[in-house]
Amino acid sequence: MRRGLSTAMAAVLVGSVAVACGGDGDDKGGSDSGPVELTVDVFGAPGYDALYKQYEQSHPNVKIKQRKVDNLDAYMPRIQQWMATGSGAGDVVMLEEGILPLYMQQANKFVNFFDYGGKSLEQNFLPWKWNMGITPDGKQLVGLGTDVGPLAICYRKDLFKKAGLPTDREKVSQLWTTWDDFLATGQKFQEKSPKTKWLDGAPAVLRATVLQDAGNGPGYSYFDKQNNLVFDSNPAVKKAFDTTLKFEENKLTADLSVFTPPWQTALKRDTFATVPCPSWMLGGIQKFSGDYGKGKWDVATTPGGAGYWGGSWLAVPKQSKHQKAAAELAKFLTSPEGQVGAFKEANVFPSSPQAAQDPAVAGAKDEYFSDAPVGKIFGDLVASVKPVHLGPKNEAVRAAVENVLTSVGQGRVKPEDAWARSVDEAKKAAR
Repeated sequence: MRRGLSTAMAAVLVGSVAVACGGDGDDKGGSDSGPVELTVDVFGAPGYDALYKQYEQSHPNVKIKQRKVDNLDAYMPRIQQWMATGSGAGDVVMLEEGILPLYMQQANKFVNFFDYGGKSLEQNFLPWKWNMGITPDGKQLVGLGTDVGPLAICYRKDLFKKAGLPTDREKVSQLWTTWDDFLATGQKFQEKSPKTKWLDGAPAVLRATVLQDAGNGPGYSYFDKQNNLVFDSNPAVKKAFDTTLKFEENKLTADLSVFTPPWQTALKRDTFATVPCPSWMLGGIQKFSGDYGKGKWDVATTPGGAGYWGGSWLAVPKQSKHQKAAAELAKFLTSPEGQVGAFKEANVFPSSPQAAQDPAVAGAKDEYFSDAPVGKIFGDLVASVKPVHLGPKNEAVRAAVENVLTSVGQGRVKPEDAWARSVDEAKKAAR
């Protein structure tokens, strides 16, 4: 992981949160002025380790425990159980964009950040990121934005070189202005390197293209803005599906899902050469590829123009016994200074304009990724992000359709049957 906070930034953080968890009493069982242990539930690589230490230094009464799983698919059943039963959740929980709509329908289970000074924080976030954390009636601020996921392509330049492809990131970006270009480049790669797949798997392509096509089109994907399932009638979904299917039909993917154990292992075995990668994925690639991948990876632009994938919010469940202390911790982690710290540790690109403009972000280069100017690459992409409406059951539909596409690559579903099967599975998942 990248280095944590600099000494100068640490001083800023101490000053900005020194009064955050004072002894104003408790809201639910236990005094926040005495020893408080706060549990934070996250997935992936949020980049909070150094921030936790900094917060504990400035708040001697607070101890922070993080519970982390590798990916969203492993996280979802856990938080679903915690929220359904009313117990087990951390004091602060991460809500990814795909599951946020579900819990916005259960806003009564979360504290209102407006009750904890939230109204003064609006300028700290991109307008669309801020608004997505507020209930439709405007009365409750359920979540504070963490990162956004501007989309690039991560590629193994050593494998490109073996296949006779350019390795310079600017020349690589010129290979694919469209997804058809990307497919054609993959076919050339596969001819020269038959033992290595061009892509990690269909799920990454589908997630990237659905949001890209929906952002450039109606502004919604599987569900319209009234949360009606429109999977089989939305041209943006069909376009993304057909794009993804081409890669499976041409046997160009390793049929892996991001962050799963097989995907983690594949990073060290030259199993695939490219992956659509939002900024937050760089931290995961580095974590699971380790020394083996250092200097072999680089970052290029995405086919089809700008896009995004992912991004989260932090929320405080009402089942927390230390709601005030938890709210203050969430405010700290999502502050501009906190977002700079998270970016420095794990490449999670800030949803805070102030953080994005900080020299530590805007001028950042990543040694692991061949000194790619990640601050500029992802910063330029953020400006073009078009947010997409996601329905409460978006993740269930997404997972069902990804399974069908992966089955095509595995020979269990015929390509000509894939769309009809996906429509059926989407309807089942939506129910």
